[in-house]
Amino acid sequence: MSRFLFFLLAPVLFFSCTSNEIGNSKDVNPDAVYFDYKIWGEEGKEDITVMLQYRFGGKNGTTLVLNDPASVSLDGKEIPTDSSKLTGAFYEVMSPINSFSGKHSIIFTDVNNKTYEEEFIFQPFTLKTEIPGQIKRGDLVFEIEGLETVDYIRVFATDTSFESQGINRIDTVKNGRIFISLADLVSLVNGPINLEFYKEEERPVKNGTKEGGVIAITYGLKREFELKD
Repeated sequence: MSRFLFFLLAPVLFFSCTSNEIGNSKDVNPDAVYFDYKIWGEEGKEDITVMLQYRFGGKNGTTLVLNDPASVSLDGKEIPTDSSKLTGAFYEVMSPINSFSGKHSIIFTDVNNKTYEEEFIFQPFTLKTEIPGQIKRGDLVFEIEGLETVDYIRVFATDTSFESQGINRIDTVKNGRIFISLADLVSLVNGPINLEFYKEEERPVKNGTKEGGVIAITYGLKREFELKD
């Protein structure tokens, strides 16, 4: 249970560990701007979120407001600036999941009108076969659509016992199938089970300043069932 709560709070913990101070891009050497791009969504939620931040001082540095002519756009549409006490300055777009699949382009323009384009692909996945309300202990196979022939997702399973270890690991999906063995289920007690699958991708930006940056893309889905002997 404790790891389940940590996973839910991870975005909040992440933001609290980064600087929420706000500066101005006009006061910073353009080559020293760090790109911090996050895209995330979840099955059952209406929208995906694209949050773009620019920092001075690396990944945990001061967030920057982009001063004219500096700007950022997503798929050709300029994004206005926003800010909060928790995250500092940021540029955010929320878009319906059902229309966001595919390739997208982020274009950052610095104060010298130099542009940096970063492309990414957002590909949600689904369970091919729905999970029944009750599952008997044994080797479990889940079929997933929307992933590569060989792909990797985080498997996260928790029960209602505070003493259980649960399951929290990166697993391999082969030909759309992922396995949870009988031995894995030893870490879970009978009763309600929360099962989550998350695809997590984080990589350096391909077109960045000398300071660089990262782009992180996350998508997941959740199911509940009752485990019994």
